[in-house]
Amino acid sequence: MSTILITGATSGLGRHVTFELVRSGHRVLAHGRDAGRVEQLVEELRAEGEAEGFVADLASLDRVRQLAAHVAGEHPELDVLINNAGVGFGSPGSRRELSADGHELRLAVNYLAPVALTRALLPVLRANAPARIVNVGSAGQEPIDLDDPELSRGYDGTAAYRRSKFALAAHTFALAEELAGTGVAVNVLHPATYMDTGMVREGGITPWNTVADGAPGVLALATQDLGTGSYFDGTTPSRAHEGTYDASVQRRLAAVTDQLLKL
Repeated sequence: MSTILITGATSGLGRHVTFELVRSGHRVLAHGRDAGRVEQLVEELRAEGEAEGFVADLASLDRVRQLAAHVAGEHPELDVLINNAGVGFGSPGSRRELSADGHELRLAVNYLAPVALTRALLPVLRANAPARIVNVGSAGQEPIDLDDPELSRGYDGTAAYRRSKFALAAHTFALAEELAGTGVAVNVLHPATYMDTGMVREGGITPWNTVADGAPGVLALATQDLGTGSYFDGTTPSRAHEGTYDASVQRRLAAVTDQLLKL
């Protein structure tokens, strides 16, 4: 049995995956932003197995770090982290939004939050190796402008989303190298295209797939040894945007990320 923290567990893909994990006998730490929804979810999950709820707004880096400290304190046996929470394109024509820290919202939630959460939980994961980190990315990736990572010029919600997912993939590959030999695997995947989620519907898109279609890839990476430093399309090994593998891009991104996280 693994102890698995999954972010964004109260709806969409996260909710579906959470039930699958609990039914498979894992202890699930279900994160959400809304206390009432987390409480309701945990109540339902406990009818099937072991679950505990954690509440945090990932648009605040302070809250992200508090979440990590809370989880590490309560569950020093944690051995799997699924960074699933995310913000989509937004409704068509929506304006640029900021996080609690003043960062562009999609970059903050889709990239900075998982990086900060992962870093804070790495000591626990390393202590429990073999351990796994699963980053839920997207096939929609476009190179991030490292001179304007927060898209302060010519903002577009779709571009902001795709750049955050490009950054997440590049970070995954760099982190996998950093963790080589530690027993901590880290991979990124595109679960399925345009799943039937609130995020997709908000973007004015008619869903192509169900959340059940996106679950197998996440479940496989969370519960099986599938190596490290890879990108998957569902359950199939694939290639992310070629730019994400560029070592110079990874180095520059790391420097910019450290600056944005105010390390």
